[in-house]
Amino acid sequence: MLVEVPFARRQLKAVVLGAGQGQVASAKLKPVTRFWPTPALDSEQLALARWCSRYYHHPLGEVMNTMLPKAWDKPAEPESEFVLTPSGRMALEAGQVRGQRQQQALAMLAEQPVARSRLLEAGISAVVIRTLLAAERIQQQPVGSRLTVRPGPQLTPAQQDCVTSIRESSGFAACLLYGVTGSGKTEVYLELIAEVAAAGQQCLVVVPEIGLTPQLARRFLERLGSTVAVLHSGLGDRERARSWQRAAEGDAQVIIGTRSAVFCPLPRPGLLVVDEEHDLSLKQHEGFRYSARDVAVQRARELDVPIILGSATPSLESLNNAWNGRYRYLRLDQRPGAAKLPSVELIDSRGCGTEGALTAAAREALNDVLARDEQALVFLNRRGFAPTLLCDACGWVAECPSCDSRLTLHRSIGRLRCHHCGYSQRAPTACPECRSTRLAALGLGTQRVEQTLADEFPDRRIWRVDRDSVRSRRRLLELLEEIGSGDSGILVGTQMLAKGHDFPNVTLVVVLNIDHALFSADFRAAERAAQLMVQVSGRAGRAEKPGRVLIQTHQPDHPMFAGILDRGYLDYARDLMAEREAAAYPPAGFLAVLRANAQQRPQAEDFVTAAMDRLGSPAEVELLGPLPSPMERRAGQYHLQVLLSARRRQPLHSLLDRCLPAIAELPQARRVRWSVDIDPQDLF
Repeated sequence: MLVEVPFARRQLKAVVLGAGQGQVASAKLKPVTRFWPTPALDSEQLALARWCSRYYHHPLGEVMNTMLPKAWDKPAEPESEFVLTPSGRMALEAGQVRGQRQQQALAMLAEQPVARSRLLEAGISAVVIRTLLAAERIQQQPVGSRLTVRPGPQLTPAQQDCVTSIRESSGFAACLLYGVTGSGKTEVYLELIAEVAAAGQQCLVVVPEIGLTPQLARRFLERLGSTVAVLHSGLGDRERARSWQRAAEGDAQVIIGTRSAVFCPLPRPGLLVVDEEHDLSLKQHEGFRYSARDVAVQRARELDVPIILGSATPSLESLNNAWNGRYRYLRLDQRPGAAKLPSVELIDSRGCGTEGALTAAAREALNDVLARDEQALVFLNRRGFAPTLLCDACGWVAECPSCDSRLTLHRSIGRLRCHHCGYSQRAPTACPECRSTRLAALGLGTQRVEQTLADEFPDRRIWRVDRDSVRSRRRLLELLEEIGSGDSGILVGTQMLAKGHDFPNVTLVVVLNIDHALFSADFRAAERAAQLMVQVSGRAGRAEKPGRVLIQTHQPDHPMFAGILDRGYLDYARDLMAEREAAAYPPAGFLAVLRANAQQRPQAEDFVTAAMDRLGSPAEVELLGPLPSPMERRAGQYHLQVLLSARRRQPLHSLLDRCLPAIAELPQARRVRWSVDIDPQDLF
């Protein structure tokens, strides 16, 4: 039960878990000032919270705080839907509607009533809705939950086999759905979800990023009607609370959301889905450091329902579970219909000049695509204009004053920015050391690529999609609509474009500067680079037109390229798994990281050293540290860590259960910020 209690001079919310006899005299106790009659968490959610607290060694109160939406206790307006009025229909048919968004809203309403949440998801703002209401072109009415399943495309035999296999599951079953890019994994989800929803049960679909939510939500809404609710950080607190409430009341039979949606209430659970299960965004990297994928599997086990983990590039953890029989292994090895997997070619970019510059072969391929009025995607996972600003006279380099990193030049706004801590300063016109004006911008960023392409193809559309050009959900939707229209042009983007999106007219993908991922100290770097390369390549040739992928590299002989191009991602993953087994790295072993940061390095070092003394010399757990993080100084803090590695999970967790309370009592613990990360995905 959620309550409000006096705490010093504030009123704070708390969750009552049970009743008992305390050690404080009743006369000294303060009264609870407010009760909420509806339980904050049902028994299933509370059991999940306790499991998360134990497994991730995190305080139960903070786990529950993560599970509850911020505006949970505030009464949410009931969901409403809109219908077209006669005057609105006349205005639409007569072409008397001003504004693209108003036209879009009326066109949607011309087909059927549309829920407010769906209009917002489609990029139609509250201002547009109010304008149409004031003009009496639409009217509002309470929403009626309607499951209106519309038929989808005919499933291929392989898709039907996957559906049948999952449909026949009785109770919990974890299914890894491997499908090459464009093979129709979403159609498998939709077919099963429609069946589960028609039976009156609920489905939860977790996606890694907000960028994937609009297109996926639109497909689900079109197929399943107003029983779909959306949960992600791009919504306001009250909108998230409304979706959470609809799920709790059973009104929403399908819930689509990003990482934290894995905790939403499910009174009538039937199916869980984690799309792009390999994606790093499914892992929370601060505070309560949980993996939405792993929590979803545990939740499906406790709910006794099937869960589908889908990906074109599954994580080694999930593949290992499938290879060992713990997960059911389902495969979609071909694209449906006439669509074929793209051809992939390596281009040796040694000697082509500037790092990552377009080679002659890439320029020729771009010319060919534009001549056919098709689209091309140029991928570079580095935003800004150039990653380094250097003085050619004295060698000065623009560095972040708070991090061990260089500042990135953003020439369009005349600023230098740190992409790690957010520090920003005006770009100098002369060297601050020697006053020379011979400042050189070295390296390549998406803004520089955009400028280069605009100069070379001045009469063609150039779309840049990165965190600098897309600062709102609405802008992202607008860009996706423009690109989806099929007009000839070139997309330039980071990994925001690498997964989940379907651009039928993209027939060429050019990958720049993937080499930096090949030599990382992180043992997962090769896996991540392979996943990124396959995902980006999958954007090409997703319709009837054949696709082509050009990968520019200074390392054409690197084993990753030979492994993937010659044998495919799955066989290359087996090579990586053999390396992990030899080193006892996950999934052949288990890891935890004890991290500490402080403004002074000795403070962090003293704590980590004292913590290692408390951990001792356990028999089955190897301790490595104290180690500086790969970027030791970040945002003005020094970061150190200890790696804890074990062949088996149980000894690792037993050690932490035994030692963490003693570590928390260390005097040094009060002088640093410290945390424990179970199953870390980044050793930063």
